[in-house]
Amino acid sequence: HVQLVESGGGSVQAGGSLRLSCSASAYTYSSHCMAWFRQAPGKERERVATMFTGDGTTYYAGSVTGRFTISQDNAKNTLYLQMNSLKPEDTAVYYCAARPGGYGCTTKLVDYTDWGQGTQVTVS
Repeated sequence: HVQLVESGGGSVQAGGSLRLSCSASAYTYSSHCMAWFRQAPGKERERVATMFTGDGTTYYAGSVTGRFTISQDNAKNTLYLQMNSLKPEDTAVYYCAARPGGYGCTTKLVDYTDWGQGTQVTVS
């Protein structure tokens, strides 16, 4: 297991932007799934975006397609989530997660073995 640490959350007005970062303590980033999930109060944790590091394949939830972009910086072992045109319904705690071992990305939370502590995003 590795440690994942998110940063970059905060409060922003609707239409604004934020960039979340997820720093990994010791990943080779050779081939595994990195993901961003979010959980709003009273709701289940949902997958927002994923990236399979082996080939760069990305996935976005329909609610964020065209507004959010997942990316990685291998040299820094850091995953990013650029969030533009933010809406109040984007308000949630955002979590970085990883599914190592060369497995593909899934929707199942149990498939992701490493999680960050979460960072709050509030859009008003």
